[in-house]
Amino acid sequence: MNSNTTARKPLRRTALIAGVAAALALPLGLTVPAEASAPAPAKVSAVAPRSTVGTVGEAVTRVADFYGAYIDAKGDYEDPDGTLATALRGHYLTPGFARRLTAWEDENGADGVLRAQNVPAQWKVTDNGAVGNGHEVVVTLTFGSGETTQKTRLFVLVERYDHIADIGTTSNH
Repeated sequence: MNSNTTARKPLRRTALIAGVAAALALPLGLTVPAEASAPAPAKVSAVAPRSTVGTVGEAVTRVADFYGAYIDAKGDYEDPDGTLATALRGHYLTPGFARRLTAWEDENGADGVLRAQNVPAQWKVTDNGAVGNGHEVVVTLTFGSGETTQKTRLFVLVERYDHIADIGTTSNH
């Protein structure tokens, strides 16, 4: 045996004993002296993780999914995906509303889904309750940043078959 192997034995034995002592002490609520314990982990940020919950067939989830994907497709300034935005409209909007929306866009020179010429920095989707055979969802779009923001509230009507049948600036209630 060389001197390096002999010198390491007490160190390994101490580490092994500290590990066993810690494993036995934790369930008993005991503490191990600082010399025998492992170094403390770095502090973790105090920010709690965020989560989003969605439910199949729920109007607010459907509208949130549509607006999130649509804004992502339109808002990628380096590579906006007009094909994806068009496909999303085809999937989520009723055919009759899609035609009316195109006519509105031609008349107003703006994106009818967003009711704007640019893409919002933030959006919030809130349930607004049943309306006839459908459901109304409020979409609040925030444009700009810092002290120069502007909010737009849109009222989205989802028909009973989970397609968007109207987007307006006034409530159907």
